[in-house]
Amino acid sequence: MECRKTPTTNLSSNRDKLRTEKSRAWPRGWGWGWGWGWGGSGCVSSCESDIFKPVRLSVKIPAIYVLVAGRSFIAEFKCRAKGASDEPIEKWKRDSLFIDKRGKFRNFNHKKVSRKKGGSLRGQGWKYGSGFVDGIFPVLSPIAQQILNFLQKEVDVNRIWSSLDNLPPTNTTWDDLISIAVQLRLNKQWGPIILMCEWILHRSSFKPDVICYNILIEAYGEKLLSKKAESTYFELLEARCVPTEDTYALLLKAYCRCGLLKQAEAVFAEMQKDGLPPSTVVYNAYIDGLIKGKNGQRALEIFQRMKREQCEPTADTYTMVINLYGKDGKSYMALEVFREMRNKKCKPNICTFTALMNAFARDGLCEKAEEFFEQLQEAGLEPDVYAYNALMEAYSRAGVPSGAAEIFSLMQHMGCEPDRASYNIMVDAYGRAGLHEDAQSVFDDMQRLGIEPTMKSHMVLLSAYSRIGNVPKCEEIVNDMHKSGLSPDTFVLNSMMNLYGRIGQFDKMEEVLTAMESGPYEADISTYNILINIYGRAGFFEKMEELFTSLPAKKLKPDVVTWTSRLGAYSRKKQYKRCIEVFEEMIDNGCFPDGGTAKVLLSSCSSEEQIEQVSTVIRTMHRDLGTVLQTKLNIVYQTYLDIAYGTIFGQEAKLMQDSKDLELHNADVVSSKRNFLVSPNAPFRAIPRGK
Repeated sequence: MECRKTPTTNLSSNRDKLRTEKSRAWPRGWGWGWGWGWGGSGCVSSCESDIFKPVRLSVKIPAIYVLVAGRSFIAEFKCRAKGASDEPIEKWKRDSLFIDKRGKFRNFNHKKVSRKKGGSLRGQGWKYGSGFVDGIFPVLSPIAQQILNFLQKEVDVNRIWSSLDNLPPTNTTWDDLISIAVQLRLNKQWGPIILMCEWILHRSSFKPDVICYNILIEAYGEKLLSKKAESTYFELLEARCVPTEDTYALLLKAYCRCGLLKQAEAVFAEMQKDGLPPSTVVYNAYIDGLIKGKNGQRALEIFQRMKREQCEPTADTYTMVINLYGKDGKSYMALEVFREMRNKKCKPNICTFTALMNAFARDGLCEKAEEFFEQLQEAGLEPDVYAYNALMEAYSRAGVPSGAAEIFSLMQHMGCEPDRASYNIMVDAYGRAGLHEDAQSVFDDMQRLGIEPTMKSHMVLLSAYSRIGNVPKCEEIVNDMHKSGLSPDTFVLNSMMNLYGRIGQFDKMEEVLTAMESGPYEADISTYNILINIYGRAGFFEKMEELFTSLPAKKLKPDVVTWTSRLGAYSRKKQYKRCIEVFEEMIDNGCFPDGGTAKVLLSSCSSEEQIEQVSTVIRTMHRDLGTVLQTKLNIVYQTYLDIAYGTIFGQEAKLMQDSKDLELHNADVVSSKRNFLVSPNAPFRAIPRGK
């Protein structure tokens, strides 16, 4: 027979010869192409599969079948019977087209999974982070598809296990089960994976391999069930299965996500006991787990340890660290990591560039984001929707909606379809600029195109109307969310509370707070930051202090925004001494200032003498802190000095406006500022007094 657009193996009339070719033996009853055979062979017509029954290979751990052609093209793979006189095809060129995880068509190198070249996945375990081969999807047989649909819909454990009990204990069934597990993992449906793997381990007659154990450990980790992940690891050892580095990586990640850092460290000792030094895969899993467990500082420490132990970070490692700094608002540090990556000759991928662009976007640095968007293309990479969205976000945060709109049009012109996030960014861009009508127009366009608005979509539209104080429209949006089946989250309620507070409707603001504290909504530190800021601006100091002192009882720790909002209340009333007291209390509690804190503290000063006193306080602080915090304080002081010199020299600058001495005066100020910005190991100098 002959296949079109798919590899095919000649079916010789000599049945004995066919039976001796073990690498081409077929699972009974299936005539699947696209790699659905023991040897990755082609397709068989139904008539031929009925004529003879090929010999089945006897194996303990069947293979995982992968797709080498796009699902959307399955209908085009048609077969027609060949004549008996046709010569056999000894070699065939296999189709190398597949769909990656972002929906793009790419070429696939068969040598990487060739059984003859040692690329078989059999017995090697679950490949952490990307499946067996990145972007390769399993092909499901009709029975496997039915089982998958059943697992996705059914929730009763007994019914699921009873149905699985009826499956025949054959190699084909095992292949189907593993392929189903792969598909469920791609969909991040961890519940059905757990039910199916537990049935395999505790009820079926199958003998699970390391792949099955690894999948189950990962599923438990994603569901934050660290004890079950640990017990599965011990079951693996009792079954005399050899753990792989992926086993340790997944166990590490499970511990980190649950905050069990001591147990995570113990995994390293266990690896060394088994003769496996921690590899890049394990370190990447460790860093990833710490980041997802919201322990970013520890993740950075592990990143440094990884480099000290001569374990070379990969592009994925650097991308995670860049993402971490970007989400923390430290684009300058993200850039330093990127430069280090380049110096180490580690080639950045499109995810790395996108992460760096997102870091600049969060700081509103649209020019830097655009610079690296160009570098992305110069590196031979094609921008995807995530890269375009990052650039749009940069213009949005910078308050340039026209720039975001231009990128939106460019993306469509280049054949890259905007997704829901693209429309959300455009709504936010117009909303930030106060163009609520344009924001509403984009929101309506999204609905007309059949893109269902999510919580994020309603949230950015709510923020747009909240900025202009349109209470009725904001309340209408919240009602629309309820009608759409969306339950408002903490951010939405915080926005409504902030809106009511800004326009002086304190009763409604407190009603929202009561609903959050008594209902299913969780009031976080940002909720109380809004309240402290609102009461402070209104001059209700007693109410503000009452809320602040109640935070420990609510198991909430004040952050830099909390302290700065409290400082701002006294600063507006020029209560300089009280500001100094609050600032020192802030430092004693281990919270360190940012640029906003410096601005607020300086605004409380009404004389040059007070500015000198503020300098003395922070200079003393600098001497007692470590290198990292000193570097951070230098950044704070850059902002501080920009304002300080504007305050001190403002009047003199006006008098000197028509004088040629103005240039010399400015040069002297710049020189003084440069002297003030110290190296991490140098002592602070006092702010120079004005002329």
